Amino acid sequence: MSLSNRHLLGLHGVPKEDIQLILETARTFREVLERPIKKVPTLQGKTIVNLFYENSTRTRISFELAQKRLSADTINFSTSTSSAKKGETFKDTVRNIEAMKVDMIVVRHQSAGVPQYLTRISKANIINAGDGIHEHPTQGLLDMYSIREKFGRLEGLKVCIVGDVAHSRVALSNIFGLKTMGAEVSVCGPATMIPLGIETLGVKVYHRIDEAMAKNEVLNVLRIQLERDAGKRIPSLREYHKFFGITSERIEKHNREIVILHPGPINRGVELSSEVADGPYQVILDQVTNGVAVRMAVLYLLGTMH
Repeated sequence: MSLSNRHLLGLHGVPKEDIQLILETARTFREVLERPIKKVPTLQGKTIVNLFYENSTRTRISFELAQKRLSADTINFSTSTSSAKKGETFKDTVRNIEAMKVDMIVVRHQSAGVPQYLTRISKANIINAGDGIHEHPTQGLLDMYSIREKFGRLEGLKVCIVGDVAHSRVALSNIFGLKTMGAEVSVCGPATMIPLGIETLGVKVYHRIDEAMAKNEVLNVLRIQLERDAGKRIPSLREYHKFFGITSERIEKHNREIVILHPGPINRGVELSSEVADGPYQVILDQVTNGVAVRMAVLYLLGTMH
């Protein structure tokens, strides 16, 4: 069994069989993470570069850990200490890295389309770790894995993506991936944060959080991206929390099983109250653990393609 594409640029157009294969492979690696020795020799001799032009905690550490667990050689690139500071172009940076005979490049960039561009100037396998407000496929996959772990299925589940959908690459990857796997997907948030015409992707739109909570089994709650000026789209963070924040009172009012996901970092008291962020309904830290297994699966499947 192998993937149909040698790169992972997004979940748009990725066949169901590929997603299924990644999730099944991740289940095997999830078991490896429970062992006393959490290392396998699968990618020994492979060299992987983490090319991060944007800040990241979870994604970068998760990829690095996944690479080390698979016994690959890992190189971390940081713009703040690179020749990019001296004016070296992105293309020249990549060409120089390529000349060192690397096998895979994991890239995060503030501009949409950079991973796609990399496939044209590099022979390495390219994995998108987030490009602008386009996609973040491994986050979408780990979210799906976490939901499936909780419910045992994705097909027919009702999943609502809540919050700053307009700025979110996580939202797009979730929509594409979940729809492919047969889930019913909706979005909820202030009108200023819901992209016009998003219904054309086959999602329902809610503008009231209580309605969304009454009709969905899973809420994937997005961070308000203040660094992308998302704060300008709402009157205030307090106002946002009042109308769209997930609180334990809101959950208890609906008196039904609901699972809360969040890609992190959480703005506590904005998207989620602290009781919810630390409470029994959320699977946020499970998502982080599952992220390592899912990234191991993606690296393994791409790194062993012939």
